[in-house]
Amino acid sequence: MIESTNDAEKNAESALATQLPEVRTPLESDDHGSANPADDDKTEAGNYFVANYPPFSFWKPELKPSVEEVLERPAPEDTKLGVYFHIPFCRKRCHFCYFRVYTDKNAGEINAYIQAGLKEFEMYSKKPYLAGRKPQFVYFGGGTPSYLSVQQLQDLTGRMKDLFPWDETEEVAFEAEPGTLTEKKLEAIREIGVTRLSLGVESFDDGILETNGRAHRSKEAYRAIDFAKTLGFEQLNIDLIAGMMNETEDNWKRCVDIAIEQQPDCVTIYQMEIPYNTTIFKQMQESGQVTAPVADWPTKRRWVSWAFDRFQQAGYTVNSAYTVVKNPDTVKFVYRDSLWTGSDLLSAGVASFGEFGGVHYQNQADVGPYMMEVDAGKLPIFRAYPTNEEERFIREFILQLKLGQLDVSGVREKYGIDPIKRFSKELAEIESEGFLTVDGDVITLNREGLLQVDRLLHGFFLNHHRDARYT
Repeated sequence: MIESTNDAEKNAESALATQLPEVRTPLESDDHGSANPADDDKTEAGNYFVANYPPFSFWKPELKPSVEEVLERPAPEDTKLGVYFHIPFCRKRCHFCYFRVYTDKNAGEINAYIQAGLKEFEMYSKKPYLAGRKPQFVYFGGGTPSYLSVQQLQDLTGRMKDLFPWDETEEVAFEAEPGTLTEKKLEAIREIGVTRLSLGVESFDDGILETNGRAHRSKEAYRAIDFAKTLGFEQLNIDLIAGMMNETEDNWKRCVDIAIEQQPDCVTIYQMEIPYNTTIFKQMQESGQVTAPVADWPTKRRWVSWAFDRFQQAGYTVNSAYTVVKNPDTVKFVYRDSLWTGSDLLSAGVASFGEFGGVHYQNQADVGPYMMEVDAGKLPIFRAYPTNEEERFIREFILQLKLGQLDVSGVREKYGIDPIKRFSKELAEIESEGFLTVDGDVITLNREGLLQVDRLLHGFFLNHHRDARYT
């Protein structure tokens, strides 16, 4: 069994206390407004990104039986199924990372974890709700899925295909850290069926990468991109983060221009946030800091807006609050679009999140309890939340608003509720602030609204859910 302690992470946190830099003042720019925001625009700790609804803080251990109830029902005929596996191993823990990851596990411990994940999948394959269903999409997230060896990847995916066949799968997405990739491993990743390879580049500047605790360096990113281009992946995505520690405007612009030169099919751009369980936040607590040592929100929005403009000049299309794509007719993100319209998600592995028939669940958040429950033949679910019709309606409406433009007719037809009428007051308020327009059934966010959509979405939450990002 894998031990649940992680001395490497503790050591990294201790070292970080003396390594965090002071915030650099961003360079002034005439492109998108001032770089000197008010104090209340500073980046403070908290999860601002809206990943789901209702918020995770409402999910409870006592609601776990609701998951089993759904699993005993017959399989639905008109609901898509996705499969996710969380691989929580990394070479190094990034200072801004808030996911469950381990940096000190040996090959035997990793093999034991993979076998536990396969046993979990096997238990699910026997449930009436899932038996015989084939996934529309498969997603490997982490952690670092590419940390696994070629043999481990082949064993894992071969058995997964036996339990939930991939012959009707439209997308197999796979997250990778550039420094873990060799040409041989990339070939194996392509051969097991991965169609969408997502490289966690974050920055092309070695100083920024080192300051923020990334394991790879730019040379490894260039090499991985070059290798991937030769192997025929249907989609190559690279991730960037705006506003990391020690980022400057000149540096950010160079990073964006380099990304354009690499010509990926898709680029995902995140604005740096500091969730509570990161090493940056822990250092902030120890030193009594309230403001995080990263760029403020207006600066991050301005930088991302500049990047969007730059990518558009290079022929890319902005197709969500976070993504630009080279060809919107061929580059699709099935995982995102299916989840945002209510698909089921069979999610396995430590701390992973899933959903069956509107019932959300999360697995045990540490590997020790996770392994013990699986070894005992139990589904390792830690907490759950069964949504009602209104919550499902709100969830699909707000998540799809992240695309920047939403024709509400589909949501209205599905739930029998007109979002334009249901949220007339909220929409009018946001429209008066100059962030969106409503034209018939179509809601369109302008650039300024798109870049702060996660903040705006809280206005559509039910009252008792609105302060949940701070809990």
